Amino acid sequence: MTRPDLHMFEGLWQVDRVIHDHRAGSTGRFAGSATFSPIGAGLAYLETGQLWLDGHPPFKAERRYLWRIEDDVIHVDFDDGRAFHHIPPDQPSDRHWCDPDTYDVTYSFASWPVWHSTWDVSGPRKAYRMVTTYRREPPK
Repeated sequence: MTRPDLHMFEGLWQVDRVIHDHRAGSTGRFAGSATFSPIGAGLAYLETGQLWLDGHPPFKAERRYLWRIEDDVIHVDFDDGRAFHHIPPDQPSDRHWCDPDTYDVTYSFASWPVWHSTWDVSGPRKAYRMVTTYRREPPK
């Protein structure tokens, strides 16, 4: 599968993330959940969990995005509506520039409903790779 339809993301997902900081030579980890909830014609994404970084106690971390479809392309926006990146159907990768750093993302849906995002971030302030695995939350 190159990329699922937007509605296929709806629901609760387990999230596991590994962050390799190339400059610090350290590895961080995030474990939590993500919920995709219907909002208007799209989905609201809420991710919550614990983040572990070397030399720091674990702390709560949270992210919010808006996912929507336009011309068969999934648009991922920040929760305030600013554009973040896109997930085209045939080439699920994109680039986001956040002055002065570059964020390259690639999605893999080959093992759907397990899927992955890989972010390679480079620039004068940041140098890391972040790999996230999403799995459907088992029924309770």
